[in-house]
Amino acid sequence: MLKSLTIKNYLLIDELSVSFNNGFTVITGETGAGKSVLVGGISLILGKRADLSVNRDKSQKCIIEGVFDIGSYNLKSLFDDQELDYDTETILRREISSSGKSRAFINDSPVNLGQLSAIGSKIIDIHSQYQNLEILEDDFQFNILDSISNNNDNVLEYENLLHSYKTKKEDLNFHINERKNLIQSIDYNRFILDEIDNSKVLNENLEDLENTQSSLSNFEEISSELNFSSQLINNEDLGIVSNLLKLKNSISKISENSKKYKLISERINSLKIEMDDIAFEIDSILNSLEQNPEKLNNVIAKIDSINNLFRKHSISSIRDLVEFRDKLALKVESTENIDQKISNLEKECLSLKDQIKQIGQKIHEGRLSVIPDFISRIEHVLNDLGMKNSKFKIDLILSDKFYKKGMDEIQFLFKANKGYDFKKIKEAASGGEMSRIMLAIKSIMANYNQLPSIIFDEIDTGVSGEISKKMGKIMKNLGSKLQTFSITHLPQIAAMGESHFKIYKSDEEGFTKTMMLRLNENDRIVEIAKMLEGNNASESAFIHAKQLLN
Repeated sequence: MLKSLTIKNYLLIDELSVSFNNGFTVITGETGAGKSVLVGGISLILGKRADLSVNRDKSQKCIIEGVFDIGSYNLKSLFDDQELDYDTETILRREISSSGKSRAFINDSPVNLGQLSAIGSKIIDIHSQYQNLEILEDDFQFNILDSISNNNDNVLEYENLLHSYKTKKEDLNFHINERKNLIQSIDYNRFILDEIDNSKVLNENLEDLENTQSSLSNFEEISSELNFSSQLINNEDLGIVSNLLKLKNSISKISENSKKYKLISERINSLKIEMDDIAFEIDSILNSLEQNPEKLNNVIAKIDSINNLFRKHSISSIRDLVEFRDKLALKVESTENIDQKISNLEKECLSLKDQIKQIGQKIHEGRLSVIPDFISRIEHVLNDLGMKNSKFKIDLILSDKFYKKGMDEIQFLFKANKGYDFKKIKEAASGGEMSRIMLAIKSIMANYNQLPSIIFDEIDTGVSGEISKKMGKIMKNLGSKLQTFSITHLPQIAAMGESHFKIYKSDEEGFTKTMMLRLNENDRIVEIAKMLEGNNASESAFIHAKQLLN
């Protein structure tokens, strides 16, 4: 429910702050007093776009703020979908600068107009003769029948199944297209994979192969130089090892005479050990050297094979080649397995399709079963509202298509007078008739759903006498189930209100301002008397006003 409304610097409103009760509230005022201004302000916090002319004082921002109690509306999931913090007391606020720049907030979190509208539409509902387009929407029409037939759980199950079906169908189509693409490249991928596997180079070390190639290719030169080096080191008389031994023995004789001789002796000994190790290494290499043309050819072939694969696939290492090969193997495997995936998905889609058809049939039967009673009830209410010859008809056809809310195609048809054919509501009903139809529907729906607060904006235009009383009773009864507002010019309806506000104009400091006042019992008598006879109401008008209030 709307707990309070604050409007600052909006058109003729300088500053207005008002609190509201639950139940049925009426708002009255002379033509041009600004009742439409109030509705326009509320529309802004419901996401309506603003124009440049809304700011009363161009130097100040226009601010509209509504505080709502939404604890009974089950809107937490909607807030979660919009990524907003949920609170049972929710504040919608709109700020509009003089340049026309607009900002919107929900519980002090900045939001766009789409988010504001998504939340606002579930909190408060505005109806006028020219704002009853909701009844023309399929979702609204289905919601009426589903609420009356307790079909909402079935519809939710249908929506979940349809979502799963669409997801599986997208996955199936993706794999079918993927198979087409893979089939075109499967032979090439298999050829490349076989080429890499047959090369048997994935476990090789290119650096080791290149070193082996160098050794085998330069056997004569390497062997000759290593033999010469071995002789140079190991010759008994002139070899490096022999001379180092002589040097070591010579210096060791004087090493005890001075510390510096001892250090020289130790260094010579280190050289002797290192040279012995070098000699051993050279001899080992000499012993391992082989002259093997066949092995050389194999090594060269492997290196050539590796380099060819590198060039062919723009790769620079064996590790990259392994990764490339593994990805290629996955593609080949995917191609070989994709038929099974497609087959499985086709079976899942068929199963989901059967389930959707079953629940769609169940939803259709539930809707169909309540249509006669709903038509009877709405025609009864419309008869009370003066539309005695009006007739309602609902065409509900079960199709083979999967729509958002089921498999049904729906059409609300209407005729206001005898002797005419049924037509779509928007073609057969005037603005006033549409308003009364919506009032009738809302009065029925309130018995099944927790509806948002509702504002009826002068839907009683063209209504008078006994019909206005019945319209007021319907709205008052509606107010016992949900917060209901009626902006009205009829005293019979104004008298039905549990709360009564008057909108009027006041001239202050050379400016005309729109004001809003909650009326007490005496004020209401005066206001209703004026509504009956004008500003110069007679004593009988005051008596009549008291009778209406009682």
